[in-house]
Formats: sequence, structure tokens, C-alpha cells
Amino acid sequence: MYERPKCIGAFACVATLPARWEVGEDSKANLIEGMQEGEQVVLEVELTDEELQAELEAAQVCPVNVIHVYDDAGKQLI
Repeated sequence: MYERPKCIGAFACVATLPARWEVGEDSKANLIEGMQEGEQVVLEVELTDEELQAELEAAQVCPVNVIHVYDDAGKQLI
């Protein structure tokens, strides 16, 4: 889950994982293939262990902690 309205446009996620994140026209990050749900953007995908590590790193580098990663059981990892 991504809390896009709270994004400050640091683009650390884009630099870390450009296959998943891109710079938006409004100077906020866009979650590629994410689905808008209210003010949040959600993307549900199955990941390999390597992909999961990359997703976790992108979430961890966000200076305002607006990227959240959950496991299959709904437990928040980041």
C-alpha cells in the first residue's frame, strides 16, 4: 500500500526500484500498475524472495514512510 497524498517527492523509491516506481507529473512517485483505492494506491502481487527484498528496500528508504508492504496473511512487514 502506498499513501500517495503524503509523498514528498524525494524519489528514493524510484532510485531504489525503478521497475516498480516512477516520477509522476505532479512531482510525486507513482506506483507502477497500482490501483487507486480512496487516497491509497494498492498493488497486490506475488513476489519471489529476491523481489520481496527489493520491495522492502524501496519501502525502507522512503523518508516519510508512506510505502507499506504486507505478507499474504495481512501482516505489515514495513
